[in-house]
Amino acid sequence: MFEEPTSSFHFPSMEQKILDFWKKADIFHKSLKQREGKKEFVFYEGPPTANGMPHPGHVLTRVVKDLFPRYKAMCGYHVARKAGWDTHGLPVEIEVEKELGLQSKADIEKYGIEPFIKKCKASVFKYKQAWEKMTERIGFWIDMDQAYITYTTDYIESVWWAIQEIWKKGLLYQGYKILPWCSRCGTGLSSHEVGLGYKTVKDPAIYVAFKVKGEEHLYLAAWTTTPWTLLSNVALAVGPDYDYVYVETDDGDQVILAKALAEKLFPEGKVVKEVKGNQLAGIEYEPLFSFVKPEKPCWKVVTADFVTLSEGTGIVHIAPAFGEDDFQVAQKNDLPVIQLVKDDGSFKEEVTPW
Repeated sequence: MFEEPTSSFHFPSMEQKILDFWKKADIFHKSLKQREGKKEFVFYEGPPTANGMPHPGHVLTRVVKDLFPRYKAMCGYHVARKAGWDTHGLPVEIEVEKELGLQSKADIEKYGIEPFIKKCKASVFKYKQAWEKMTERIGFWIDMDQAYITYTTDYIESVWWAIQEIWKKGLLYQGYKILPWCSRCGTGLSSHEVGLGYKTVKDPAIYVAFKVKGEEHLYLAAWTTTPWTLLSNVALAVGPDYDYVYVETDDGDQVILAKALAEKLFPEGKVVKEVKGNQLAGIEYEPLFSFVKPEKPCWKVVTADFVTLSEGTGIVHIAPAFGEDDFQVAQKNDLPVIQLVKDDGSFKEEVTPW
């Protein structure tokens, strides 16, 4: 039924012949016309950004994208397969910043927002031909002649329309979301963008004693790798099923921490009491800092399932403004969010010492 290929058979040449035939005979558009009037399978491509060269990872994702429209077309659906170009995003802006020698968001504003946007628009299709060539070479059938572009007015207005419809349905609300932030760019980052500048750095880890409210010599021992977030502390979290002890120190104070870590931190200390974590819940303590008045009650012990005993004290400092787990704990326990850091990474004016 098929000719058996020889050992010297050159697959790339065969592929190129097929591609040439498809192009010459306009097979893609003929396949669309053949299925006109059939049930629609809508496919809008998750658009790439064309201001960077395509790489092998893009080949993989585009091959996978091609599988589903082809399958649906073979099942008799009419699949228009609309291509798209992503012209927004930090990668585009960073490339233009490098070209113009700009170092910060303030530099962009000084240069001028409108001129900067024009430069970005001019740069987004820098490698458009390379993308089109790669797309054709791998046999990805998609309508690139009628592609949607995210910077066009009609596309932007369609996004605003969608937001308006969500608002009309009462599904839009204002709140907080935890995400990586770039103090240089003054914007939130996607996980992909964080990975572009990832590096291993050393940060100080410290132990902190929180004085229990109404007790003269009783403290809760917490451990943190982000000391700068202590200004926004609203709670301390313990593991509900862990064992905790009250350890008496040489100076007569008592410190509460996980039993499993007590000997490591207080080898000479005396255990005077032992409790489960859930028995500590609700204990109030005195705040380390009070630069702003919280909008809700806080500064108390809560329970959380992410507390571990691998290091630290078994008591976790909670700052909802700076961590996803912390934020979820705050939502669950109706705790406030204290945000004392500005967009540029410096402390707000209320933080007078710094």
